[in-house]
Order: sequence, then C-alpha cells, then structure tokens
Amino acid sequence: MSDLLIIGGTGFFGKSILDAFQRGVLAPHGIAKIIVAARGVQDFAINYPELMDSRIELVSLDISNCVELPVADIVIHAASSTDARDYQADPNGQRLNIEQATLNYCGLAKKYHRSAKIIYCSSGAVYGQQPENIAAMAEDSPFQDVDGLVAHKRDYALGKRYAERQIQALGSDGLNVSIARCYAFYGQYLPRDQHFAYGNFIGAAERGEAIEVKATHAVVRSYMHADDLVLALIQIALEANSTCPIYNVGSGEAIEIRDLAKQIGRDYGVPVKSVAISDDAVCDRYVPDVTKLSRLILGQIRQ
Repeated sequence: MSDLLIIGGTGFFGKSILDAFQRGVLAPHGIAKIIVAARGVQDFAINYPELMDSRIELVSLDISNCVELPVADIVIHAASSTDARDYQADPNGQRLNIEQATLNYCGLAKKYHRSAKIIYCSSGAVYGQQPENIAAMAEDSPFQDVDGLVAHKRDYALGKRYAERQIQALGSDGLNVSIARCYAFYGQYLPRDQHFAYGNFIGAAERGEAIEVKATHAVVRSYMHADDLVLALIQIALEANSTCPIYNVGSGEAIEIRDLAKQIGRDYGVPVKSVAISDDAVCDRYVPDVTKLSRLILGQIRQ
C-alpha cells in the first residue's frame, strides 16, 4: 500500500485525483492515503466534503518557500496556477512563481523524497506555438520560438521549461522523476469561469444560456477525461526513474471548438452563437501525439 502526496492539490488535478480515489479508480494501484499539500487548505474540506474521508490528510504549505515536506511513496507536483487571468495580470511574476516553486521543491526532494516516485505536471505549452502543418506534437518535437506568443503564454511556457530542467537535474542526482506534459481536459471539477473553452461552454449550458464562440480564427483542441488523466499521472509516476521519462498527457482526438460547442449545445438543448473564421486567420492548434502514453497504458484510457 502506498501514500500519495499531491503538491498543489486543491486545483482541478487535485480534485480529480481525490474524486477518482473516492470512487475506487485508484484501488488497483494500492494507494491507501492521499496527502493534499497547498496554500489555503483550511476551507477545502468545508467546500468539498464529498472528497474527504479519514484517508485524506490536508497540509497547509507554500511550496515556493516551505522548509519541510510530508514523506510519501508517490509525489505529484501540480503546484502552479492555470488561470490565464493570473498570467495576464502579472506574466513575469507568475513565471517566477513556477520557477521558485520548482527550485524549492527540488532542494527539499533530496531530503524528503529520495526514495519516492515523483512526477512533475508540466504542460504542452513548453513546445511553443504549434505549427499549423503539424497535426500533433510528440515528446521529441523541437521547442518552437516563444517570442511570437502573447506575454502570458510566453512566460508560462518559459516557466515550465525551466521547471522541467530542474526536475531532470533531480534525476541526475539519482532521484526517480518523470514529467507529464499536460494538455486539455474535461471533468466534474473543471472551472466554469476561466479560460477553458470546455468548462465555459458547459457552464453556459448548465445555466441554460447560449454557448458563445467568439474566436475569429480556428481553435483546435483535444480533451481527455479527468479519470483518464488521473490514471495517466499515476502510471507515469510509477515509471519514474533517474532518466526522467517524459510523456504527453491528453487526447489525440482533435476537435475545432465550434464543433465542440455544437455537441454540447445539442446535449443540453441550448443554442450556439459563433462568428465565422476569418480567411486570413492563423489556426491555433494545441494537440498532443499520445502514442507513447498509449503504449504505456494500453487499454486503460480512452482515445
């Protein structure tokens, strides 16, 4: 039986892991206890009682400056904001937060997690802007220049690239580490009021409102279910070793968000409003090649 530590465990990833744990999804992996370590966990149990029981421990800490960590067999480092509004307001500050949180963790991991299986939750953003002529980005795809990205996306990508290098250095020191380059997801705990198109569409539909697509260019995404995300993270963590294996985590099934909006609109019986795609607009494509992940978790996740 294993103890699992989630650093930054109060966001979508943490909630999805706890939800899967409560429903027995993680039972085959022998996880007996989950420790949720994050800032402001005091109200978490009150706000999400359905995720709590005697097997869940809440620990209040800021990974960017704490001086000790709980010991665990498996560690999922998912501590960084994914709210675009934070990066729009202070892109450089958020980048520094990512870097400091990783740097401090790596120092502490050498003491507290030398025997653990560690996975760092990175992002497909590290590849930079996906070229229109590339259907899906593979783990060995060269990083693209980020200078053309808007500031908040650029700083997020650079912060994650820095974090990956620090995690890889832990492997050079003999720790068991791995990296998940995460893409887009959907599930019960996906925010309905941030920059996530899927969540915003569902939020509007749940309120009985029209779904609006305001982009004047094509936006192509792919979406993995939260349960599949959780299974992928656990399996990648178990693969952790000193060579630091890297996996894209997401779905390989691409969809233009206008088609996604139409699907959700039909399911909920609400209208969809969208603007036409401009003839000269560049497609915003963000789709992973998940061949490597599919080989690792053959038959366990939906494609």
